[in-house]
Order: sequence, then structure tokens, then C-alpha cells
Amino acid sequence: MARLKSLRTFPFKSMLVILGVFLMIAVVLFAERSGIQYTEKNRKVAYLSQEEVVTEQMAAKSLPKTCLVLRNSEDEASVAAWEQFQQIFKDMKVGTDVVDLQSASSIPDYHAYETVVVLLSDVSPLKENLMKLCDWVSEGGNVLFAMTLQKTAYTSIIEQKLGIISSGYENTIVDSIYFAPDFMLGGGQAYAITDPYDSAWAVQLSENAKVYAHVNEKNGQPVIWENQYGKGKFVVDNFGLYEKAVRGFYAASYSLLTDVGVYPVINGSTFYLDDFPSPVPEGDATYVKRDYGMSISDFYMNVWWPDMLELASDHNVRYTGVMIENYEDATDGTIKKQKDTRRFQYFGNMLLHQGGELGYHGYNHQPLSLSNVDYGDVLPYDTWKNEAAMKKAVKELIHFGEDTFPSVSMSVYVPPSNVLSAEGREMLAKDFPEIRTIASNYFTGEFAYVQEFEVAKDGIVEQPRIISGAIIDDYMKMAALSELNMHFVNSHFIHPDDLLDEDRGAALGWEKMKSNLAEYMDWLVDSAPSLRQLTGSELSGAIQRYGAVTFTKTVTEQSIGLKLKNFYDEAYFMVRINEGTPGEVSGGKLTHLTGNLYLLQAKEPTVTIEKLED
Repeated sequence: MARLKSLRTFPFKSMLVILGVFLMIAVVLFAERSGIQYTEKNRKVAYLSQEEVVTEQMAAKSLPKTCLVLRNSEDEASVAAWEQFQQIFKDMKVGTDVVDLQSASSIPDYHAYETVVVLLSDVSPLKENLMKLCDWVSEGGNVLFAMTLQKTAYTSIIEQKLGIISSGYENTIVDSIYFAPDFMLGGGQAYAITDPYDSAWAVQLSENAKVYAHVNEKNGQPVIWENQYGKGKFVVDNFGLYEKAVRGFYAASYSLLTDVGVYPVINGSTFYLDDFPSPVPEGDATYVKRDYGMSISDFYMNVWWPDMLELASDHNVRYTGVMIENYEDATDGTIKKQKDTRRFQYFGNMLLHQGGELGYHGYNHQPLSLSNVDYGDVLPYDTWKNEAAMKKAVKELIHFGEDTFPSVSMSVYVPPSNVLSAEGREMLAKDFPEIRTIASNYFTGEFAYVQEFEVAKDGIVEQPRIISGAIIDDYMKMAALSELNMHFVNSHFIHPDDLLDEDRGAALGWEKMKSNLAEYMDWLVDSAPSLRQLTGSELSGAIQRYGAVTFTKTVTEQSIGLKLKNFYDEAYFMVRINEGTPGEVSGGKLTHLTGNLYLLQAKEPTVTIEKLED
């Protein structure tokens, strides 16, 4: 007892604790620097075998035609809207019949459909069918006017049915959109619109219309609303943007139409570190020296990487790092093996122990393109001499990964600068079965390999990254919001050398760039706490399941029933319960998101949601 008492009163016992902590850190650092092998853990969401995967293209063929789309191929805006809605319907697993009013001799009976989507700004081509449409809604039909309507004699006839009590011939500039907090994830604030124009019809609505989005603030010009008409409902989108970055706004609007809106989602968030691990990044160290007075190598070791780990820990993020073996420019098949692997092992093993994943970026930073590609003055790259040289480089990268991290499986490929030629893409599928995922760009760009969230015919998972860098501009914020509500997904990438390039924010300094990243991660957690944090391959496993699943919905006064097809082990759905309150769930789990919006995790191919009595 005397010995224990003396230990408790030992004046330097706190120092012993600190010394113990430092010894633990030293052991970890020794392991990392020594390249002690990492034993890979099972992934949260594993790949499905390529033989059993049903692609989204295949799944779409079996969808029942529940939605009628009315469009006009002679109207440029209608064409732009239909380009987006084709993919929206495909991803939401909505089967459609499409009528082009320029060539159709008649319109099918509305009673054969659950919903009608009107992709017309000028509804006059509908003629007498416009009133028939309104009569159908009165009987219980559901119509989405997805384009900003023009003031015409025909719209004047139906204005009151849409909830409009007065309107003019002028439009309002949409420079930002405020979304109601109970309508969409990330709502409760305004999101700026890049390149705004007068795209919203200036209207005044009746008190009976329910408004979900306004210009600028919650009392601004209405841009998304619904209005009950008889036994049915009209939903109106009035913001006039027809591009990929706002698909989620239309998906949310469509889900308002029926008593219960349901569509499959991915449910996953992934953060990529491109060029990581790699040799010491090249670039201008002006701002690193200005703020820290140290070399690029020391800065990454002592400041950047500890900060990135802290961000990951604070937000439960698990990075996916994609390797560059060297920055040599040779594209003739000459291979210069990376001999100094200590840096790779140090950063790579720490990333793996953090719960992250490693993938492929390039033997060097030259995209897989042959001489038929001309980068001009756009990109500072060379093309490969021939396919044999290109193949040799990829083979070297894979061997380098296997030698440096022998117990780690790698399956994700990120094209350098998101550039991948048709020949390079074909070569990867044909000659490198190790590569199960290609993660490139969601949006178009110079020479960019642009993707949708899907499984390609050759079995490779197409996994686009949505936003990037540490300057999250207005367009990226809008796109991130949209995709949170369209696919319930986040995908972001950053390069370690962003802070060496003024165009990517270097002059701001790392502290500001880090703050920007933290702010975005905070927004993501606050907006969607149920979003799963996944690595690159895990997100691909989620995409496989999401792309394959289809469903049939049965709604009664007592319950909501879903029967799933192409169900493997789990699937996720957005469920908007417009009428009724959910009760007990069998075959799955229901999580409240916001308002009447829920996330359904289906655990069995049959799910039943009981309704509570109001």
C-alpha cells in the first residue's frame, strides 16, 4: 500500500503518461517508415462478381411504363430538358413513354399512367389535350410541369389550376435558390446560381399552393411548388435550368407527385487523394515557404498529412489514395522504376491503417492517349507512342503497387487529369482485370472522360467524381446539393499539389484551404448524417447494387409495399411519404432524413412499411 501511495503522489506521474503516448506514436511511426505490411480488412461493401451483376441498362428494359413524357423536339430548351430527364428517369427507375408533339399524331390515354411530365415551355401545341390533362388530374392524376412556362392564352386558361392567382409576361432573374429545410437535404439556405438569367416566370400564388423553393430567400419568387387540383396534383418547376448539376432538384420535385415517391439511391461518400502516394510533388513552393518556412517535402510530412488525417478523424472519412510511381514524361515504353519506396510506404501504410484504400493513378502522369489525340495548348501532356508502350506503363504501375504493398488489393483507376481515350479505356478492360473501377469526371471538361454512376457493359464500374479541390465554388456547392438528393452520394477529390498552384488556391495558404475542406465536410455531415463514408471500391459495390435493383410499389390505406427485383443483399431508396405517417417496417429499416423524406435500407426483397392512423 505504501508503494502504491507513493506512486500516486509521484510529482512526475503526468510526465510518465506523456512519455507513454510518445512511445506509442514512435512505435506506429516506426512501423510505417519500416514498411511493415498492412493486413487488409474486409470492405464494408464488397464488389459483386461481374458475372452476376445486372447493369442499369439491362434493368431499365424491364421497367413498366408508368410515366408519360410530353416534349417538343423543335424547341431547344425542351431538347435540353429531355437530355437530363432521360438519365433522371433511368436512375430513378421510372419507365416512360415519350411523345414528341412535333411528330405525334395523337397522345395516349392519360389514364394508362401514374404520372405525366410536361417538358414544354409553350403548352399551346397540346391544344385540346391540355384540358384533357387537367381533367385527368382532377380525377386523381399527377402532373409535373418541369420547364418554366411561357405566358400564353393556353397558360392563362390553366393558371388557377396550377395555383397561380396572377402573372405577367416578364421573368425574374434566378441568381440563387432557397430550398425549404423539410423539402431537400441541405435545405434551409440559399445556393447561388452561376451565370444567372431571367429564367423564372413572375407569378403570385394562392395560399393553398405549397412552395418548396424560392429565389434568394424564403419569401422570394416561387420556383418549385405543388397545388392540389381535385383528387390529383400539379407540381411546377419554375427555375429554368436544364443541366446535369441540377438533376437532384427535378428528382425531388418528381417525388412530390404521388402519395409515396420512391427511387433507389447509392448512399455513399468518398474522398479521393489523387497523386497520393507519389514522389515529392512538383510545383511552386512560394506559399509554403511564406507560411511555414520549410521545404515541400517537410511540409507534407509535418503539416499537410497530419492535418488531412485530423480532418478525416473529425469527419469519419476514409481516404482513397491513388498512386503515381514517378513524374517522368517518357511515353515511348521506356520504364524507369521507382527505387525509393520509403515515402510511398510511409504515407500509404498510414492511409491504410486509417481505414482508407489505395488505387492506381499512373506509372507517370501521362493520360492513356495515343497520337490520334491532340492536346494542343490545353494540356501539357504527351501522347503514347503506341498501345504496347501504354500497356507496359500500366503493367509497371500494377507491379509497383504489388511490390510496395504486397498484402493490399487495388482495383480503382483514376485517369491522370481525368483524361482517358477510347483506346486507353478499351485496353484497361481487355488486359487488366485487376481494375474493377474507373473514377473520373461527372461533368464535361477539356478532354475529360465523363461518366454516369453505372456499371459498363464490360463490367467495369463507372464512378464519377463530382467536385474537387479546396475552393468549393458556387457551382460545386450546387452540384453537391443536387447529387445528395439525386443519388444520395458525395465524391470529392483533392491533389496534394493544389497548394503549389495559384489557380487551385495556393495563394490562400494551406490554413484557409484546410478550413474550406473542413467547412464542406461539416456541411455534408450536417446535411446528411446517414450518408455512409466509403472507400472507392466500396462505393463501386454500392453502385453495382443501386444500378441493378428495380421495384414495384403498392400503396394502400394501411401500408406501403415494395417488391424488389435484382436484389442481392441490400439496397437503399429515397422514400417521400406525401400522404400518411410511417409505422413499423418489415424487410428493411427506415431512417428519417427531413420533412416527409426518409432513407430506406432494404434488407430483404420484400419490404412493407405500415401506415399509422392520422
